[in-house]
Amino acid sequence: MSDHANDSVNREPNDTDEAGEAVRPFRIAVPQRDVEDLRDRLARTRWADELPESEVTDGVQRGPVMPGWEYGVPGSWVRPLVEQWAAFDWRAKEAELNAIPQFTTEIDGQLVHFAHVRSAEPGATPLVLSHGWPNTFAEYAGLIGPLTDPAAHGGDPADAFDVVMPSLPGFGFSGPTRERGWNAARTADAWAELMRRLGYERFGAHGNDAGAIISPELGRRHPERVIGVHVNQIFSFPSGDPAEFAGLSPEDMQYLEFLQGFVAHAIHDHAQQAQPQTLAHALADSPAGQLAWIGQLLGGVQDPDVVLTAASIYWFTNSSASSARFYYENHHGEKAAEPTTFPIGLASFAFDFRPIRRFAERDHANIVHWNEYERGSHWAAHDAPDLLVGDIREFFRTVK
Repeated sequence: MSDHANDSVNREPNDTDEAGEAVRPFRIAVPQRDVEDLRDRLARTRWADELPESEVTDGVQRGPVMPGWEYGVPGSWVRPLVEQWAAFDWRAKEAELNAIPQFTTEIDGQLVHFAHVRSAEPGATPLVLSHGWPNTFAEYAGLIGPLTDPAAHGGDPADAFDVVMPSLPGFGFSGPTRERGWNAARTADAWAELMRRLGYERFGAHGNDAGAIISPELGRRHPERVIGVHVNQIFSFPSGDPAEFAGLSPEDMQYLEFLQGFVAHAIHDHAQQAQPQTLAHALADSPAGQLAWIGQLLGGVQDPDVVLTAASIYWFTNSSASSARFYYENHHGEKAAEPTTFPIGLASFAFDFRPIRRFAERDHANIVHWNEYERGSHWAAHDAPDLLVGDIREFFRTVK
């Protein structure tokens, strides 16, 4: 939405505005001047210097660091995508996204954007899907059909869901945030209120990346309403006590080594926890820089449409700074002392870090579902959607 937030979207009035809880239809409508400004900036990109060996990469993720990415996101990844972004048909993508019913509402002083698709199946399970960084609500666009209409996708009608796909506060069309404190706990409370406004007293939750931090908080803070929580990652790390490592299997030690490499290379995590505003000045001014920055986690995604959709949404909404603040707020927020007790399930994918079950059980007392897959990555909704949908269905059959 750039600097023209007031005219970047079309909002239709809602007849019910009782107690400030109006839910209003929303359509994405980026001004043409913003589209043209993006293309102009991309055409004038000044490229960063780098060492020649940084060019060596095949773009396939096999470990915590892709070959040729040891220094960070290489120009060999950025330059072709800048060219594709300059030719990217944003209007076609905008129309595609607008085919998904979208809405906004204000919760706790913050504008919250979300997509909401009800299943035609009676008794469908309400499910709130929380995306990650640097993704958007569009992370789950390809899952809407299989989740809401399983019969049309080779599944059992009894596995149908009503899906709610919010944009995290400060991310994309829910951005920017205007005050401190929008961490995972506060976002979880906002999701509980959102589901209440939509008429869902009981519901399930799924999350990936940042969403896998928010969703367990939702279960922790609202256990009477959450049927169960399904995640792609369980962020349970060693505490530093050497006794925790006694008796770990060789496989677990391999998982731990991968995790250590993943965390060490995650400059986005360190920078956004420490000084989200410093880097944001550059990201708000340079689309090529914005693209490279989100490439830290989206670099392994093979479909350029996924990357360019995310980059476009962050750019047009100018939400790099406010999305980065989520990391700062979580890092400085109060940490839960007790393990969770709601039912939680994990789908862990091959080219993502694997949680170690001993540490996961330390933090979650009611793990009822744990599957590890031999394909898929950190973004399984994009590269292993069949496995992810199947796992979500399996988990909620056990807890409904």
